[in-house]
Amino acid sequence: MLAALDAQIETVYAERGIEGVRPRFAYPLIRLAHTGPLTIRELAESLGRSHSAMSQTISAMRREGLVDSEPGADARTRRVTLTGRSRALIPFLEAEWRATEAAVAELDEEVPHALSAVVTELTRALERRPMRDRILAHLVEPAAGPARTDTSAPIDPSS
Repeated sequence: MLAALDAQIETVYAERGIEGVRPRFAYPLIRLAHTGPLTIRELAESLGRSHSAMSQTISAMRREGLVDSEPGADARTRRVTLTGRSRALIPFLEAEWRATEAAVAELDEEVPHALSAVVTELTRALERRPMRDRILAHLVEPAAGPARTDTSAPIDPSS
């Protein structure tokens, strides 16, 4: 579902001629616009994300010409900076962020359980017991032998 929501946000970008920008880029770009250059670690901590996830996001944004880097306080660190292209996008990204928050609030009013509360509860449940563990608890591996040849009853991913 989150992928579908992101795809809808991407269509808003595309309809405005904004290419190469993904929804996951908006918050880091907005944060950099408000704070100035930050290391990947500083940016990750300020957004409550892992260093690894933020590093991947920064790499993707760099490929799209949205961020650059400059030397940090020592030879081991680099500070992430906005490019002219991303600075020009910030007003739109801020407006889109506010509009997305309003749309989520609207959805929360339409459904019996607030989307944000459901996401929080799912996150907590997965912290207690990761999805991997849940899958492994239900996984019954086939006995060794020939590969499945019965294609008359395909697996239905929706069931």
